[in-house]
Amino acid sequence: MNGVRTTSGRKVDPFGPKFRKLPKRALRRVGVVDVGSNSIRLVVFDGAARSPAYFYNEKIMAGLGQDMARTGRLNPEGIRRGLSALRRFAALARSMDIEPLTCVATAAVREAEDGPAFQEQVERETGLKLHVIDGAEEARLSAQGVLLGWPEAHGLVCDIGGNSMELAELGGGKVGRRATSPLGPFRLQQVSEDALKGHIDAILSELLAAMGGDHKRLYLVGGSWRAIARLDMERRNYPMTVLHEYRMTPEDVLATVDWIGQHDLAALRARTGISTSRIELVPLAGRVLSRLVRVFAPEELNVSSYGIREGLLYEHMSRELRRRDPLLEAARFTEKQMARLPGFGKKLYHFLLPLFPDMPPERDRLMRAACLLHDTAWRAHPDYRAEACFDNVTRANMAALSHPERVFLGVALLHRYKNSRAKSPMAPLFDLLDKTHLREAEILGKAMRFGAMFAIDDPADAGRLIHVPGKRIELKLTATGRDLMGEVARSRFRSLGEAMGAETVIS
Repeated sequence: MNGVRTTSGRKVDPFGPKFRKLPKRALRRVGVVDVGSNSIRLVVFDGAARSPAYFYNEKIMAGLGQDMARTGRLNPEGIRRGLSALRRFAALARSMDIEPLTCVATAAVREAEDGPAFQEQVERETGLKLHVIDGAEEARLSAQGVLLGWPEAHGLVCDIGGNSMELAELGGGKVGRRATSPLGPFRLQQVSEDALKGHIDAILSELLAAMGGDHKRLYLVGGSWRAIARLDMERRNYPMTVLHEYRMTPEDVLATVDWIGQHDLAALRARTGISTSRIELVPLAGRVLSRLVRVFAPEELNVSSYGIREGLLYEHMSRELRRRDPLLEAARFTEKQMARLPGFGKKLYHFLLPLFPDMPPERDRLMRAACLLHDTAWRAHPDYRAEACFDNVTRANMAALSHPERVFLGVALLHRYKNSRAKSPMAPLFDLLDKTHLREAEILGKAMRFGAMFAIDDPADAGRLIHVPGKRIELKLTATGRDLMGEVARSRFRSLGEAMGAETVIS
């Protein structure tokens, strides 16, 4: 055996009841510290419980696990830097009134012979108690982090750290088989070049036997995978640099690993902003990933920015909360915080619904989100609201939203404020949508552009829409609506009809 450990074992909760009974919509500010083999990070979550935002996020590349495979002990410089970071994180938490922090430690601390001594020193000097979790628990929490971002995720989660790589099976909203292995880059640094390929393949062969090979989709968690994905974007000249839900084919991965090998790492770091300590591990992580796609033969690889920290939050969500759509929860929360008239988005959605009969569920949720977000950029300068809307949603920290869906929402919100997108600085991103979906987004945007200014309180009180597909759009006005149907409203109604290729009728 090469150190692979597998389990389908029982659920373990080393963290206690701190996050139990999360409210349905609001999330009390919560802090989590993740002490990994390479990085130590503090994350403070806030916002909508089902789609938490990062109120505060800071990491230090301490390198606790560097050389541990050779020495059996934590890296002395890593200990020094780690303790300094943890003292700062404890002080930050006190200033934000977040006590106690939940602190999780993974492979380096659990496997080093001086790991227990480091735990004691951390508690003595900072007051923080480290919960050291085993590989199976690390895999489970990482998988639950993926579920927080992808409620319908089905496939194999692969989480790479400095000293280990964990796999977990996902399906039906549940975590299945799990396995941990010594395939972290720090460990692989101790393997000779001549033996490296055989060493990786032997471990992957054991993982394949343990986890099965029928997984069409791999979900990649961990900084080294994200760095490779960022480099894949650079190689492909991809127009959006949001890593969450970035998708690669096996062919993309193999081409990018080869491309990395042909370039100077310092030059790649300068082009992408990847940290020096991170990019130094990329070549070894790339060797693992290229062999991983050959051995497991997935059809697609999806990058997840969510992992252990988000999995810890998901652990303490009720079943009802888990069933909520993260995108819609984030949109509702944003509307409540930033719109001029919170609650109007729902009314706008119902007013416009007759224009979109037989809309599939995946498009309906985007329309709901767009209506909720339609007025959240009103504080921007009027000349830049269209671009601000587009930029906000395409770069927002929102889950359950693919890159094409981000652009769809962005185009719809752009047209909420602007009739034309000609000469838009956002044009390179439009190519992520085909012409049909681009037109659908424009129609939705122009519908919101009309409906949002037709009435201030509830457009349904002023009139209702009747749509005969391909022929006409009729607006039946109430007495209130007759007074509201001014020149600008008529102009925007005509523009909507032109976009839909339909005659507009006001009655």
